[in-house]
Amino acid sequence: MSFGQQGGPQSQWDPWKPQSQQPWNSGGDGRTPDWAALAEASEIRNKRRRLLFIGGGVLATLAIAGAVAAAVVSADGKNEASGNPSNLPASASIPGSTATAPSFAPTSAPPPLDPKEFIDSKAKDTAPLVVTDLFPGTQLTMGSTVYKKGATADTKSCASAVQGTFVNLLTKNGCTRLLRVTYQKDGVAVTVGVAVFDTEAQANKVKATADKAGFVKPLSGGGVKAFCDGAKCRTTTNAYGRYAYFTTGGFLNGKDVTTKDTKVFSAGDDLQLFTFRQIRRRGEAQASAAASG
Repeated sequence: MSFGQQGGPQSQWDPWKPQSQQPWNSGGDGRTPDWAALAEASEIRNKRRRLLFIGGGVLATLAIAGAVAAAVVSADGKNEASGNPSNLPASASIPGSTATAPSFAPTSAPPPLDPKEFIDSKAKDTAPLVVTDLFPGTQLTMGSTVYKKGATADTKSCASAVQGTFVNLLTKNGCTRLLRVTYQKDGVAVTVGVAVFDTEAQANKVKATADKAGFVKPLSGGGVKAFCDGAKCRTTTNAYGRYAYFTTGGFLNGKDVTTKDTKVFSAGDDLQLFTFRQIRRRGEAQASAAASG
C-alpha cells in the first residue's frame, strides 16, 4: 500500500499550534522548508497580532470612558450631569436671572361718602343755608331756556309762606324754615318754595300727605307782578333728604292754567329739577369736605 509522499500521511499544519507539523517540500533529495508556506504563515500571524492590538485599544478606550462616566456620578447615586432642573443652583445665583417683583399687602380704599347722608338730617347737614346760594345769580338757564330771577324770601314761620292745607301740614311736621324764589319767562311765573325739616322722615311725610288744597304762596316783586291771585295755577310737591320743595306756576295776566298750557308745565318741571339738583349739590359739597378733611 502506498501512502503517497515519503514519511507517511501529512497532518494539516496550524502555525498557532506548536505541536502541528510544518509543511515540507518533497522535491529534491533532502527535506527543505516550503518558504512560500512559511511566509504565508508569518503573514497570518502578523494580521492576527494587529487585530489583537486594535481590539485591545478599543477595550482600553471603553474602559477609560466608563471610568470618566463613573467619576461624574455623585456619592448618593444621582447623576449630576443629567440636566435635572432640581440640581440647578438657586435662581438668585444664576447670572442674568430676573428679580422677583416685590409683593405688597392688599389694601382697600374706604368707600366714598354718600352725599345724601349729609342732607338727611340736621345733625349732618351743618353747612350754612342761604337762599341766594341755593338760587344764585340773576337768571337761570335750563337747556336752551333762560328764566329771569325775581324776588327771594326766607322765613322761619313756615305757615306764613303757604296757603290752604299746607299751613297745618308744615306746622305739625316740624317745618323750621321756608325759602322762596320766583322766576319768569314769556308771561309765565313760577315760585319755588323749599321747606326745611330736622329729618328726612318729616319731609317725606309732607310729600306723602300733601293735597291739591295746599300750596306755597306765589312771591311777587323784583320785576314780577302778582300772579295766581284767584286764578287756577299748577302746583307740585316733592322731597329730597330733609327738604320738601314746592312750585306754584301760572300766567302773569291772570289767566287760568289748563292741561294744554305746556309753557306753565315746562317751567314748573324745569324749576323742580333745578331745585333738586341744588339740594343734591349741597350734600355733595359737604361729603367732599368731610372726605378731604
